[in-house]
Amino acid sequence: MTMTVRDLRPGVRADFEGFARVRHLALPFYLVTADSLAYDLTHAHPASHFRPLVAEEDGEIVGTAQVGIVHDSPEPGQGYVNVYVHPERTGRGAGTALVRAAEEHLAGVGATKLFAWVLDEPGNRAFVERHGYRGSRSAYFLRLDLTNGTLPPRPPLPAGVELRTGADFADDPRPVFELDSETMSDEPSDIDCEFTDYEAWLEGTWHHPLFSPELTSIAVADGRPVAFSAARTDGGTRYGTVMTGTARAWRGRGLAKLAKADSLQRAREAGLTEAFTGNDAGNGPMIAVNKWFGYEICATEVRYVRELG
Repeated sequence: MTMTVRDLRPGVRADFEGFARVRHLALPFYLVTADSLAYDLTHAHPASHFRPLVAEEDGEIVGTAQVGIVHDSPEPGQGYVNVYVHPERTGRGAGTALVRAAEEHLAGVGATKLFAWVLDEPGNRAFVERHGYRGSRSAYFLRLDLTNGTLPPRPPLPAGVELRTGADFADDPRPVFELDSETMSDEPSDIDCEFTDYEAWLEGTWHHPLFSPELTSIAVADGRPVAFSAARTDGGTRYGTVMTGTARAWRGRGLAKLAKADSLQRAREAGLTEAFTGNDAGNGPMIAVNKWFGYEICATEVRYVRELG
């Protein structure tokens, strides 16, 4: 059996389908499709040095890696390498080959610190630690059964607040960008990010093929968005919340819960059956909100860090 590592080939549909299949098998709580991968590759920011890799065994894709630089961080040289191998093909060298190729690429484009997420399982932890990575923060994947679960009713609208959808901002999404930028800067993370490039946000978020403006709920007060819950779908029956947050001046009024409740209700009405989200393990308030909706933790992942040089 021959194991090789190569780049994902633009325009080759079978590559994107194979990559998406392995990612879904290894990480079933994360929404990804062949079309979304193709879009990510085509629209990657030049400064991100984004390079998706695949490991092939006798012509079959058995491992994947998403590799790049966090270009929107104020701290230069921060890279990421997230490796996922087909659950039935682990222990055969695919992961090691992908890590080596990824680290070589990142070192060549100026990375000085590498971050990697792995599911919190003994084998995964041992693997990254053998490659010189040290454990950092943890995060949870959460799942909600939209078919059989019981969603709490939408909270009442506070005075002066109305609910809209992302589709209502199709002509001018900049106010949503400004809210997303503010809330993202307060997210707990090892990596500080700054959303300052509106055009890049439009490409990476607003026009992304998984993004659903119709299921994204936005609380509006004083004529501007003050809280939101951004939704993605896989084109089938799976729904994911990628960000829920409130402007600093409006926190403590339950507006994030209101926006997410509205989005989830409409997702179920649209026939979606599973809802997924993720939370940093230290984000107690949002974990409590998600448990109130009925989400259950289905997996834990751990971020690992390695210094280069």
